[in-house]
Amino acid sequence: MDSEKNQRYQTAMVSTYYPDTSFLDYIVMSDGTEQSHGSDILTNLLSRKVFIVNSRRRNGLILFKRYHTEFAGPGAAVGGDYDCDCQGVLPIGNLSLLTPETNEERQKAYLIRRQWIRLIKQITENPVPTQRVQKILDQFEQYFPLEMVEHLPDEAFALLVGVLPQTVSIVRRLGSNIDSRLVY
Repeated sequence: MDSEKNQRYQTAMVSTYYPDTSFLDYIVMSDGTEQSHGSDILTNLLSRKVFIVNSRRRNGLILFKRYHTEFAGPGAAVGGDYDCDCQGVLPIGNLSLLTPETNEERQKAYLIRRQWIRLIKQITENPVPTQRVQKILDQFEQYFPLEMVEHLPDEAFALLVGVLPQTVSIVRRLGSNIDSRLVY
């Protein structure tokens, strides 16, 4: 009996699994399959040079790692050994990357990157997936123009807060009072 239940659960998990090749295939892959502005950024990041996201602009990078994404907002360090496992990038806004001129600038940029990571961590600590999605969407909408956030793919937000892309799509369609509409 228990083995039958396990088999059913395994089948259900496989049928809802989101394939590895869905989103990153058409963003920017580390093997350079798609040549675009993003592939130049990825090449620079993989060169292990350290850059700083310009803090004077509303811009940032979503960095696609193997199993998650990270957001590096204004003032954050990107590249170096920290992002050598980056598989793709998605620039947000009018991206501007600067080269740190001093060790103090570099250190400050790493501290800011850590703050961006902590912000995402706080959001992901919420046990309710729809609330995590709503919170990350709210954060991005506070910082970036609504039209820009609407054009960001569901997969990027899903990997940021640990949910399925379908969950992001549902929250975007149904809005902020999604939990009252769902029956658990």
